[in-house]
Amino acid sequence: MTTVAPYGSWKSPITAEMLISGGKRRLNEVKVDGNDVYWLDARPAEGGRIVIMRRDAEGRIDTLTPPGFNVRNAVHEYGGGSYAVRDGTIYLTNWVDQRIYRQHPDGAIEPLTDAPPIPRGVRFADLSLTANGKFLLCVRETHTDDGNEATNEIVAIDTSTVDAHIVATGRDFYCAPRVAANHDGIVWTEWDHPNMPWDGNSLVSDSFNQNNATVSTTARLIDDTGESVVQPTWSHNGILHFVTDRTGWWNIHIWKDGEPINLLNEQSDYGRPDWQFAFTSYTHLPDGKIALGKGGVTDGSVLIMDTESHHLPHSISVPYSEVSFIAAGPDGATILFVGASPTREPAIVSLDLETETCSTIYAPSDIAIDPGYMSSPKHIIFPTTDDGQAHAFYYEPTNKDFTAPDDELPPLVTICHGGPTSASGTGLDLSTHYWTSRGFAVVDVNYRGSSGYGKAFRDALKGKWGIYDTDDCIAAAQYLIDQGLVDKDRVIIRGGSAGGYTTINALTFHDFFAAGAALYGIADLMVFIGDTHKFESRYLDSLVGPYPEEAQRYHDRSAINFMDQLATPMIILQGLEDEIVPPSQAEIMVEALESKGLPYAYIGFPGEQHGFRQAANIIRAQEAELYFYGKVLGFEPADDISNDVVEVRNLG
Repeated sequence: MTTVAPYGSWKSPITAEMLISGGKRRLNEVKVDGNDVYWLDARPAEGGRIVIMRRDAEGRIDTLTPPGFNVRNAVHEYGGGSYAVRDGTIYLTNWVDQRIYRQHPDGAIEPLTDAPPIPRGVRFADLSLTANGKFLLCVRETHTDDGNEATNEIVAIDTSTVDAHIVATGRDFYCAPRVAANHDGIVWTEWDHPNMPWDGNSLVSDSFNQNNATVSTTARLIDDTGESVVQPTWSHNGILHFVTDRTGWWNIHIWKDGEPINLLNEQSDYGRPDWQFAFTSYTHLPDGKIALGKGGVTDGSVLIMDTESHHLPHSISVPYSEVSFIAAGPDGATILFVGASPTREPAIVSLDLETETCSTIYAPSDIAIDPGYMSSPKHIIFPTTDDGQAHAFYYEPTNKDFTAPDDELPPLVTICHGGPTSASGTGLDLSTHYWTSRGFAVVDVNYRGSSGYGKAFRDALKGKWGIYDTDDCIAAAQYLIDQGLVDKDRVIIRGGSAGGYTTINALTFHDFFAAGAALYGIADLMVFIGDTHKFESRYLDSLVGPYPEEAQRYHDRSAINFMDQLATPMIILQGLEDEIVPPSQAEIMVEALESKGLPYAYIGFPGEQHGFRQAANIIRAQEAELYFYGKVLGFEPADDISNDVVEVRNLG
């Protein structure tokens, strides 16, 4: 029998503690070495430490990274490509000092690169080994204390002498250096300010001597024409593959007879923005075919493609809506990938190509949640400003033990993702069900500018950041209000990073939302003029406009200049070691909220960077947000949340 209780007050078995494993455990960088499978596992319970794990040929699973090591790098601040492995020897980057270490098969670890002149001043990402194992290819980022911008280049580190040979230098950014296994080819991507890699970059091919790391005969195959190239690789028979958006969608191509050939001309994105290094959406199989992951709303597929015949691909359905970091299995008969779905937390999955069945080889936890507490996503397309349309995933309140009074509509949590050139998917994130199982509706918005919907949709935000993203979040909520699904007077907006910027703008420039949560959000765009890291230091040239030519736009889209219009309660959560959005952004919002006497709460988390990785902080942030909404919207959560989790000021 169900209990009748107001929305927001339902008792849920999905606790804040469960978020640490359900969706907060990030798995990535699946690699195969001989008969062994490796991957990275991020562990909030260990302070957000990332470790290398291995499943051996006998099926044993071990954590290989010893205490004191965190396999993460800070190139571009977002990192990626943090390890490489060959014959059981692992090369890894360590977060605390950014050096490369070598871990021998017996587990012994030694530093490979020298300590830099300034702490963490020399960083390495996108690690890969040459076919003969003599050189470690990587992107090196060198920082100095003279105030100049960091220098990025591609280097080949001799694994015996540790000499670093410069392979490419002179451009602002480099990514994905990959050496062919059976000839002297090397390939990479490169670009300059003010571009981001998804705006346009160059695909460069060169010859590379694997014995002495010399390069020659450089050829720019694609050269800064506004085309975005990601994931270049060489097949086993030496054919260059890459993903490019030249058709308007990130499709997979090969380079043949001096031009790119589209292998799969679909209105689907098979790449994603290079926020981090070493993402893979496809892999080469021993028989010359490729396996390509394709996601969906509730399930997805793996496409097996013959690159020679150009026949339609064979599609294998998989019960995962997200298929990422795909790799060929050690036996040639399986595919490994990170799989997630609305009901499955991220896991390392093996797909048998003969039986077309999936098996889980590693899941971070054994949490099992009754489907009666899980809300299924619905993809909605809704109208928005300037005759546009945008996308979102809608989750209705779901709890088998409770129902609401007949005359009540649920409050709505509107989620705006970060990036902003990123996207929300439908892989299990228990933080969504944390809300829905307590009686909230949730709409996770992919506003104009999000990736996954083609280049035109991704580019729609150019010059319009701070406008279209906010408009689309409001439009998504209004669409659900018009459908009679949610309470128009209890609509919440929340977001982190760029989503925090959208949240702050929505609460300042619009009288629509009843409350909001800004996680490491931006209040003053001027902070990105000289006070952020290299990778994003010119990002706003396209999102807003070049500075100082468009200085007025920067002023007009910075909420801090219009605090007289702010009239909505807000909770602010901030990492105090954030190098991307500095704590000063949170502090200026707190000062404004206090001076206006608006209800607000603020928590600054020591030891956290851009995003929360420590278990205690993840739990506190989630509970504080629920507690805050209860206080300002007038409902009593069923959770036993301590009063000292957060102080709500100016409550009246």
